[in-house]
Amino acid sequence: METFLKVEQLSKTYVAGKPVFDGVSFGIERGEFVCIIGHSGCGKTTVLNVLAGLDQASTGHVFMDGREVLGPSLERGVVFQGHALMPWLTVRQNIAFAVRSKWPEWSRAQVDEHVCKYVKLVGLESAIDKKPSQLSGGMKQRVGIARAFSVQPKMLLLDEPFGALDALTRGSIQDELIDIVRSTGQTVFMITHDVDEAIFLADRILLMSNGAQTAQGYVPGGIAEVALNTLPAERKRAGLHHLDGYYELRNHIVDFLVSRAKPQDGH
Repeated sequence: METFLKVEQLSKTYVAGKPVFDGVSFGIERGEFVCIIGHSGCGKTTVLNVLAGLDQASTGHVFMDGREVLGPSLERGVVFQGHALMPWLTVRQNIAFAVRSKWPEWSRAQVDEHVCKYVKLVGLESAIDKKPSQLSGGMKQRVGIARAFSVQPKMLLLDEPFGALDALTRGSIQDELIDIVRSTGQTVFMITHDVDEAIFLADRILLMSNGAQTAQGYVPGGIAEVALNTLPAERKRAGLHHLDGYYELRNHIVDFLVSRAKPQDGH
């Protein structure tokens, strides 16, 4: 079977001779949920932005569904840590704006029916005619997720979408997200700093190292390792730590972040 998303030998250089990352290659199968984890500065967001078509790699290529990614497209939905809602529009209007971009020929009634379906999916029916300033942080992120799903993208790209939320809100939105992903078969690539979030959501976790100056010279960052999540697919967030293999996987990722993500003799 043809790999749905193929990333081939990506590198990104801002300072000559010192690429942030180099040789980044991986694939994502259709319907797979992949998280990438690593310290600030390793280039995670740059990789995501290249997949989104919002940034260009210095070298390398990205192919999705057999076509090279050369710019932004409604085939890829993006949710950032900042919700990026238009403050002068209501929840309904924010999502409708995206829906009309995808299906300009639809009638107002068709657009509204579609919008209401996705607002219901994230449990925001009571806030559908409110503006972003009237919503909590968690509600704004729910709108961002509903908007991304509403255009039925081939792939969803999430850049730490829950990073600014309190633990309780974060947990409930993680539950909603995984329910929607499972019911739609959505392909997802997500950046997170939260090890438990990655273990709960992802089928595979890419561990990314930082570039650094070492005694042997400059070492660029890259994908150091891929951790396969062998926990049951229908896992629940509340019972995660009771599952066989949970602590081994968690300790492995934490050990990577603490002792292997940055070259040890770096300055």
